[in-house]
Amino acid sequence: MNGKLLLVDDAPIIRLKLKNILVKAGITIVGEANNGQEAIEKYRQLKPDLMTMDIVMPIKDGIMALEEILAEDKAAKVIMVTAIDQRDSLMKAIRLGAVDYIVKPFEDERVIEAVSKALGQT
Repeated sequence: MNGKLLLVDDAPIIRLKLKNILVKAGITIVGEANNGQEAIEKYRQLKPDLMTMDIVMPIKDGIMALEEILAEDKAAKVIMVTAIDQRDSLMKAIRLGAVDYIVKPFEDERVIEAVSKALGQT
């Protein structure tokens, strides 16, 4: 699998777990962000093929960041990362244009499946 990915989560352990899963699958991690505002800045700078975006983050949440990124780049591909109790926010993200979602705690296979599908490599 190939592609450049930006990881966005305020929890370093979640970013590390995702990074470990994806690097093993051949994905290049081009950057990481801790909050939605940083995600927007890094998206503009790095132009990744795909992003994983946590919903609940400080400064600017994942929904607000998703809206702003898609307003600038309608072709942006974002997979939301969510806890099971964030269903309403997740549905809003999907309606806005998120390509998929991963529920925490996530399974390696589900992460790889979502990323492969989003990159058109299934």
